[in-house]
Amino acid sequence: MTTKATFYKQVYDLVRQIPAGYVSTYGIIAEQISLRSAARMVGWALNKADIATVPAHRVVNRNGELTGKGHFFTPDTMRQMLETEGVTFRPDGSVDLDRHLFRFSHS
Repeated sequence: MTTKATFYKQVYDLVRQIPAGYVSTYGIIAEQISLRSAARMVGWALNKADIATVPAHRVVNRNGELTGKGHFFTPDTMRQMLETEGVTFRPDGSVDLDRHLFRFSHS
C-alpha cells in the first residue's frame, strides 16, 4: 500500500523529469505511478508542492487546460511560467499538447 508521503514523493520525482518547454497531465503522472484513477490525487500532491523545487506549473489537465493555476501567486503565473519556457497555447488558452506533451520513457 502506498502512503501519502510515498505517493507525493513519487509525483514530485516524476514532475521533476518534465523538461522546460514541455508539460504532462495529471492522468499520465498517475499512470506512471500505476494508479490510473489517481489523477485528482496528483493534483492534491502538486497543490502541496514547493514550486521552488517541483515544477508543478508543467502539469495540466488532459485537455491542456491550466486547472492548477489558482494555486500559484496569481491566476496568470502558471501561464507566464510556461510561456517563459517556450510553451505555446491554442486560441482557447489551453496548452498545445501536440507540440508540448512530454512522454515519459519506460525503464
